[in-house]
Amino acid sequence: MTDWRTVCSIKSLKQDGYAVLELATTAVAVFDIEGELYAVEDICTHDGGELAGGPIEGCTITCPRHGARFDLRTGAVVAPPAYLPIQTFPVRIRDGQVEIGID
Repeated sequence: MTDWRTVCSIKSLKQDGYAVLELATTAVAVFDIEGELYAVEDICTHDGGELAGGPIEGCTITCPRHGARFDLRTGAVVAPPAYLPIQTFPVRIRDGQVEIGID
């Protein structure tokens, strides 16, 4: 069963472009890309740096530290130095709040 956690209001996400929710074991970043919402683990699999705040081009985010690139839709690596994908999470809007699903 999925446990849904509130990240932020949809209004603040649309204004800022992304939001990060700190969980006990990891951080999850939610992005608004042209009205579509994507939630991913906010840790680069290359060296553990944060991804949120890195440049976004289309649905691809670039790690600001060493340039690894990931697809926000699937978590797949698009360019090294990372070789392992990042985890993705289901995301929804409920009562004006952005929520992510945690298993």
